[in-house]
Amino acid sequence: MKYQESTIVVRYAETDQMGIVYHANYLVWMEIGRTEFLESIGLRYFDMEQEGYISPVLDVHISYKQAMKYGQTAVVKTWIKSYDGFRVVYGYEIRQQDGEQLHIAGETEHIAVRKDDFKPVSMRRTFPEWHEAYLEAMK
Repeated sequence: MKYQESTIVVRYAETDQMGIVYHANYLVWMEIGRTEFLESIGLRYFDMEQEGYISPVLDVHISYKQAMKYGQTAVVKTWIKSYDGFRVVYGYEIRQQDGEQLHIAGETEHIAVRKDDFKPVSMRRTFPEWHEAYLEAMK
């Protein structure tokens, strides 16, 4: 199974008054991880959008294990958890750079839709190169 690790230094602007990462910022980090994962397997959301399609989030699950703090370095590990030719679920783990402490476990579910009317499309038929890359990444 293919994994991608993205490194993020916790910035002051991402923390709350207590100096811990504001919970919604983990979603941004997951998006960074997902984008870098796709690029690592030769795909880009930009290319999909240029063809008139987008890939909205259908569902998000996040389990907060331990708060991250300003000045720490996070590593976002991203992979494809499941894919059926239509829906794709990405898995995420966010840990400190040393890898010992799990801070966040999560997943996001996506489909591809036409940009103009949000009608869902089959990845297998509409984006065969994505379909093959997803299957290869899951081996």
